[in-house]
Parts: sequence; structure tokens; C-alpha cells
Amino acid sequence: MTPLVSVIVTTFNHEPYLATALDAILSQECGFGVEIVLGEDCSSDGTLAICRDYVERYPDSIKLIASTENVGWRENYRRCVEAAQGRYIAFCDGDDYWCDTTHLAEQVALMEQNPNIGLCYTLAERRNEKGELVGRFPIGEGHTSLDSMLHDWCVENCTTLARREAVLAYYATEKPENHPEWLTEDLPMWLYVAAHYGVLYINRVTAVHRVFAESVSHSASLAKRLAFCDSSSNIKLWFDERYNDSRQRRYLLRERMNTALWVYSHIGSVGNFVKRWWQEVKEDKMAVCNIVAYGLFVKKLFRKLKKLMANG
Repeated sequence: MTPLVSVIVTTFNHEPYLATALDAILSQECGFGVEIVLGEDCSSDGTLAICRDYVERYPDSIKLIASTENVGWRENYRRCVEAAQGRYIAFCDGDDYWCDTTHLAEQVALMEQNPNIGLCYTLAERRNEKGELVGRFPIGEGHTSLDSMLHDWCVENCTTLARREAVLAYYATEKPENHPEWLTEDLPMWLYVAAHYGVLYINRVTAVHRVFAESVSHSASLAKRLAFCDSSSNIKLWFDERYNDSRQRRYLLRERMNTALWVYSHIGSVGNFVKRWWQEVKEDKMAVCNIVAYGLFVKKLFRKLKKLMANG
């Protein structure tokens, strides 16, 4: 029987976490078929052994896609999506997990009742490596229009359910493989869906996203942190121009500037701070009036002075 929902689980070196993710998916209370498409990307730990164990125990529910070499996160996502058979696709990376046993059934029911809806997502918790709660996402309200989602990003990937046809259309239309500068797959995917379909939000925690000290989106490295922040801002600028008549351009340029300068105000040199400020001003001359930038610069100078005094 063809499953109604395919849950995409991409995993790489997730040995301590993968069983929790899979058990939570298998525990969903729903009256329809669910398959797990498990993409294992040549891990160096025991992740593959866990995958094989679960496939052996649940051969009718789990489809394993493995490789003898690392294909990277983007290709791993795509090959899993292309292997999915369900009308709907849910996402849960191997280090995240669901904490609500009824949300999948609720999301499916809402989308079955509303054929114009392409994406349904929920509130999520964020927890660190120790399991401690560090926040919730979205921080404010959940948004359901392209314009508002560009202005205030709000979708945690592990809470999403989407129409498979919408996700396949994203890959066929936007060809993310041609955008190596896009350092995340979920942000452009959901912006594309929001540009073509309706979006629903459920204001209830249904999943947990683990936040690690070192990852693609979080890093102690100045270069990596800036690269991800800039990539996210530039993705939003790209979709704003393509599908939103650039209505959020001024806001998004200011957001990119403030985010980068905030990072430089904590790490990096004064010279790099000024260089980045000038780079942003050249693209948007009105940025010279950005009061936030001057406040961050003062804080940068204060931190530098404090450090010099502490070093004698």
C-alpha cells in the first residue's frame, strides 16, 4: 500500500540521537500509512549500523538510502525526496526528534481539508547537547505569507509537513544545485512553497531541534558564522526579488548589515567591522543612516578598550 506520508530523515554521524528520532516517528498515532525514507550519508560512527537495525526490525516502514561515499547534505535531501512515495512529506533530521504523538495526523487532516495549503508547520523547542531548553522557534508569532516569512523567518524544519508535489516543484524550478552559495536547504524550499501555496501554522510544540556548538548554522568560527548569516539573508533577498516585487529589500539589506556587524562587534577586528560597514553602505546608501550600526561600533570599541585594560 502506498503511504500517505513519507518522513525524510537525513542522517550523518548521528549515532547518539538517531534512535530517538526514529522511535518518535514510529510512535505517531495515525490511521494512514507512513514510510520513513532514511538517508545515511557515509557516517564515520555507528549511524549506519543503527539504520540497518531499524530496517531489519521495521522492513515495511523504513526505506534505507545509503552510499559508499559522502554525497553531502543537499544531495542527501534530494535523493530521499525523489525516493518518497507519499502524497505528503515530513522532515526530521537524525539529530532532531518529535515530541508529540498526534501532530502528524493533525497536520495531514488540515491539509486534506485545505487543498490550497502547501506547507503546515508548528512551534518547536530548541535544546542544546545536554538536553537543556535554550529557546523556542519561532520566537514570536508564526507567519503564513511569503511577505511576512521573508521579514521574519519562522519555520523549524523538523516541524514541517508539505505536499510532495510542491517540494518536487521547488527542485525542478529553482534548481538549488546551481546555488552553492545557499548554505541551507529548508529556507529556500519553504520560501518557494510560500510563494505558490498557502501556509498553515500550529502554535503548539511538536518537535525538538538540537542546537550544537558547531554546525552549519552555528559555529565559533567567524568566517563560518558570517557565511551562514549572509547566505540566509541573500536567499531571502533572492526570493524577495523573484516572487515578492522586492518589497522587503530595504529591510533585508538592513537585517544583513546589522547581523554581520553584530558578529563583528563580538569577534573580529575593528578594521573588518568598518570594511563590512562600507560594503553595505555601497550597496544601500541609506545604510549610512543606520543608527544600530553606530551603536554596535561603539560597543566594539568599548570591548576592545576593556580587553586592552585587562591585559595591562
